[in-house]
Amino acid sequence: MPEFKTEAEERAFWETHDSSDYLDWRQAQSASFPRLKPSTKTISLRLPETLLDRIKIEANKRDMPYQSLIKAWLARDVNENRRS
Repeated sequence: MPEFKTEAEERAFWETHDSSDYLDWRQAQSASFPRLKPSTKTISLRLPETLLDRIKIEANKRDMPYQSLIKAWLARDVNENRRS
């Protein structure tokens, strides 16, 4: 395995070389990272104020942040439509 002085040097190397020349991927084992948080991306979403107020009221009834409620609703809808 090559030795690298910097991360940038290593990155440049792997962009032009195949890792299978250095590793036997048949011996690779699966890894689990249970505490790894999924990546998130910030988006901007424009909603009518009355709709946002209603969502906040609903979230308050459920004792959860309104953004979390929106994410839960979106995930449920996407999962339901995927099964259709």
